[in-house]
Amino acid sequence: MPFLHGFRRIIFEYQPLVDEILGAVGIHDPEQTEVPQSHASFLPADGDKFLALNELLERHSQSAFYREGVSYSLLKVAELGLVPAAEILLQYGADLSFEDPVTYYTPLHIAVLRNQPDMVELLVQSGADINKRDRIHESSPLDLASEELERVPCLQRLLELGADVNAADKNGKTALLHALASSDGVQIHNTENIRLLLEGGADVKATTKDSDTVFSSIIFLLGETVGSDKDEAKLINHFCFRVSQLLLAHGADPSECPSHESLTHTCLKSFKLHYPLLRFLLESGASYNCSLHGASCWSGFHIVFDKLCTYLGSCEDCDAVDLLNKAENVVELMVAQAPRVSLPRNFDINTSSCSVHADKVSALHQSLKQLEQAPPTLRHLCRVYIRQRLRPWPVDVKVKSLPLPDRLKLYLLVHPDASCDEDL
Repeated sequence: MPFLHGFRRIIFEYQPLVDEILGAVGIHDPEQTEVPQSHASFLPADGDKFLALNELLERHSQSAFYREGVSYSLLKVAELGLVPAAEILLQYGADLSFEDPVTYYTPLHIAVLRNQPDMVELLVQSGADINKRDRIHESSPLDLASEELERVPCLQRLLELGADVNAADKNGKTALLHALASSDGVQIHNTENIRLLLEGGADVKATTKDSDTVFSSIIFLLGETVGSDKDEAKLINHFCFRVSQLLLAHGADPSECPSHESLTHTCLKSFKLHYPLLRFLLESGASYNCSLHGASCWSGFHIVFDKLCTYLGSCEDCDAVDLLNKAENVVELMVAQAPRVSLPRNFDINTSSCSVHADKVSALHQSLKQLEQAPPTLRHLCRVYIRQRLRPWPVDVKVKSLPLPDRLKLYLLVHPDASCDEDL
């Protein structure tokens, strides 16, 4: 039947051979997705247990659709992790590049999807292309291994076997960007996958053709917390916090342009919701201005005061005190970053929208103006220098361990009652 193709060809042409091969290794249900208990302990040395399989393959080696049948059988044993059976099929001509007619995945892709690290190693050592991308989703085996926490064993094995950690698809998406895009912070917690990729040399500056960066998915997830269930928001915030820690530890810059791809800019605009993460970023040395173009592009001081006035124009009085405290803390963290305060040009504010605490907002604004104009004090310079020397985060923990008087520690700590882990 020459007009048949794909999945129908399996059914009408070589499915009978596939059924015989699978039956020889104890698989009688084509849809079986677990290793049969009777074969769970098979070892390569147990050749007599696969004698029937060898005889079967010898008998059918000249049949019309032998190559397709034995290659499709390799897909199934790869899924189940039957390494000895896979070795025999490879010896009898199974094609490592054979694609599943429905998903177009190769045996290596399927072994990763089913988390079969030993099978992954066998296939790669037998010549499978470790960086092969499927024709539908453009996913490499490493991309698939990055998606789920349960696939960490395969991810580790692929990296050990030499998978290109920075290989990108036609859109510029690397395994790291794939892992970040696969995360939802609630059901998919693949922080360990992301850590392994970073330790394996994943480029934190990788960018897709659509300009997505390593922070794009985190920014998206933070947006999902608005109006979401409280417990779900807490899980997402926790995930974003831990992943941001990993990214910054490997050199990622959260304050670059464009502003909509800047994690610092996002947290500044929503400091009411994302204060713990913003505090972590600033304590870790993230620039409060655009790290590429400075305050002329965007400035943390301008954003915080603008948002504070907006918040104070619509919040209850009980919320206003908390908002003002958070804004003061953020401002002090920014001040404690550099010897001299760098305010944006024409740094003016309009407090007319503030329904409460307009006087305190004006006083905070004026204090910054005065700080910019006056020469930095020795006290301030010492604070900046010591805090810089104590990075990376957590700075507060390190300050508390210093052999200094408590009064000096309190000055070095920027509002020590405010913890980065609150609400996480």
